[in-house]
Amino acid sequence: RRSQGDDNLQSMLVGTVMRKIKSRTWKKQRYFKLQDDCMTIWYKSKKAGNAHSTFSVNDVEAIREGHQSEVLLSIADEFPADRCFTLVFRSRRSNLDLVAESAEEAQSWIKGMRKLIESLENMGEREKLDHVLRWIGDWFKKADKNNDGRMNFKEVQDLLRMMNVDMNEHHALRLFMMADKSQTGSLEDDEFVLFYKMLTEREDILRVFQEYSTDGQKLSQSDLEDFLREEQLERGDVHQHAQQLIEGYEPSDTAKLLKAMTFDGFLMYLGSSEGSIFNPQRRGIFQDMTRPLCHYFISSSHNTYLMEDQLRGQSSVEGYIRALNRGCRCVEVDCWDGANGEPIVYHGHTLTSKILFKDVVNAVLNYAFKVSEYPVILSIENHCCVEQQRVMAQHLNHILGDKLLKSTLEGKVSSRLPSPEDLKGKILVKAKKIGGLEENCNGILGDSFTGLVSDEDEAAEIDEENLHRDSCDVIGRDRSSVLLFWKWKYGHPDLCPILRFVFLQKSKQRLSKELSDCVVYCKSVHFISFRHSQSHFKFYEVTSFTESKARKHLREAGAEFVCHNSRQLTRIYPTGFRTDSSNFNPQEMWNAGCQIVALNFQTAGEGMDLNDGLFSQNGQCGYVLKPSFMRDNEKRFDPDMPQKRDDYQPVVLTIQVISGQQLPKVNIKKDSIVDPLVRVEIHGVPMDQAKQETRYIENNGFNPVWYDTLHFTIHAPELAIVRFVVEDYDKTSKNDFVGQYTLPLSCMQQGYRHIHLLSRDGTSISPSSLFVHVRIKDLE
Repeated sequence: RRSQGDDNLQSMLVGTVMRKIKSRTWKKQRYFKLQDDCMTIWYKSKKAGNAHSTFSVNDVEAIREGHQSEVLLSIADEFPADRCFTLVFRSRRSNLDLVAESAEEAQSWIKGMRKLIESLENMGEREKLDHVLRWIGDWFKKADKNNDGRMNFKEVQDLLRMMNVDMNEHHALRLFMMADKSQTGSLEDDEFVLFYKMLTEREDILRVFQEYSTDGQKLSQSDLEDFLREEQLERGDVHQHAQQLIEGYEPSDTAKLLKAMTFDGFLMYLGSSEGSIFNPQRRGIFQDMTRPLCHYFISSSHNTYLMEDQLRGQSSVEGYIRALNRGCRCVEVDCWDGANGEPIVYHGHTLTSKILFKDVVNAVLNYAFKVSEYPVILSIENHCCVEQQRVMAQHLNHILGDKLLKSTLEGKVSSRLPSPEDLKGKILVKAKKIGGLEENCNGILGDSFTGLVSDEDEAAEIDEENLHRDSCDVIGRDRSSVLLFWKWKYGHPDLCPILRFVFLQKSKQRLSKELSDCVVYCKSVHFISFRHSQSHFKFYEVTSFTESKARKHLREAGAEFVCHNSRQLTRIYPTGFRTDSSNFNPQEMWNAGCQIVALNFQTAGEGMDLNDGLFSQNGQCGYVLKPSFMRDNEKRFDPDMPQKRDDYQPVVLTIQVISGQQLPKVNIKKDSIVDPLVRVEIHGVPMDQAKQETRYIENNGFNPVWYDTLHFTIHAPELAIVRFVVEDYDKTSKNDFVGQYTLPLSCMQQGYRHIHLLSRDGTSISPSSLFVHVRIKDLE
């Protein structure tokens, strides 16, 4: 066991009383204890009777020592930093802020948790199997109501329902009797493990194994090579790869000596990352990172400071930390005048809470390059007076130091944007700027100059966002009244000449030279037209559009939009109507080559699944190189007519959905069993948008079998993203979500593959998976 010989883990197994902190006034004692499986933390209140909570070590992303959260900072005067630490969970789950009774106890938990996380990450295939067996043992204990270490058939049936399977009684009884080696009419835990192995026997994989096995008992190295070549379509040195697979996954030393793979080894290989649908060669950084910045899709966040909705939600630096830790490379900062001369960040004219601008900059400094070394863009929406703009500039310079890009590379003005490689470790500011790069480099502007710039919300898009932010105080109404008025009377702001006029009356803002100087390669400008951009463009200018305005341009001039984005950066952000922080479909914008497609990272769903899917490749560094036909402005690519491309080569994607494994229950009610179906969605250019579903399987979320085949023709495969969604079928209401997995078509491995499902939040729900067969062929 991992705990043996480790004092920290031994201490965690005994348990500790610590304070759980939710706010300056909410500080309650809880008893925390590591369970014997060394995978689960259990905690309860002294007063709450039998009520307790648990979480898996697997769910913990990081441990922060000291006062590193807003909550712990608020009680810093009461509890010293050496007793405080924060457990940061994956996805959108709230952090757990804790105060130990002593510095020693805090260190014991910090070091112990870090060791457990590290050992989980480094777990080999044999250890994973041991973990599964321990997991089965946990289920056994849950179902063993009278704690006698044995389980009768009725208890086994109850357990199967808990594990999301409603099995035919005769079949279950037959397996039960076969496993009952002691013939006592009940199963001990070893017998239950045998029962479980029979229950989970993978006939679908056994069928494949026997097809390629010469003797039906094992795969010789030659058999395995045939499988890799014919089914998995592997090229290169298949002989050496087969040797590596036997060495890495075969549990039997005897089989290894014979250079063969048993069925158990074959199962382990197909269940591993090498047997998964995602090509491991595309996990690391494999793309050319020396192209201009505008040649990449860039993972981007909208309203990064918000944890919830846009009207009353909490603002927090945690939003920046979480986004940056997910590989986000462009974060948004809405700046307003604050008390005591300190600029604040929040969603203006709303009830969202406020945070200090300098705290945001500190968070960016600390987390910008933890998961990716490529540049971070601070997209600043500036509503501050000149004095507080100068304070903003001071904070940017003082806190970020030499990480802040303050001048062009090597002091020269080139004719194109630098590359992610050129800008490694640098933080760029995207905002309004006085003049251009040429004047700055030649020292034309004076030292304390202030200039007038157009006061647009994200580059003068006269839309709902502007109207209810910028016109409400002019016409003497609050924001919501203005919004309701023009929604009722006109339906769209472009049809509202009065409010448009009011807005334009207020369209100039004074900008400080100090803040202007922080902007180098990302100057926010007003968009006039694609023709104007082509003849007057400067490579360092960035235009911004709401999703609705971007769709309009895409409809009217898709090819021009793609061409525009081959030369300079474009940012797309959600419409102001999305007060619930919902997301639009980013694929539409990627189809036009838009790089900075800003999403609400705090909101789970299809939009973030697609974003996570696109950026899961290339080392999850937040930059993905656009296809070549979107980078060359001589080529005309129209997303509405991909077949007119010079190198047009459509493909046919065939997916046979074979089976599912241990799908999670969606309804906590004891007798509720999932009726699963699988939907495969293609997200790409309009011609490629498609969805197809399997049948649903009644009452089996444990090991459903489909063998349903789905076919898709894909006209722009370089842009296609494939999303697998598992749902619980319901004929009377909307299907419940069970799990999903999203990846670029270009990252899919062919052949027999497992898809390791993710939750709505994008985190693992192991051991839930799908087993599929994939073929991608050129369209004849």
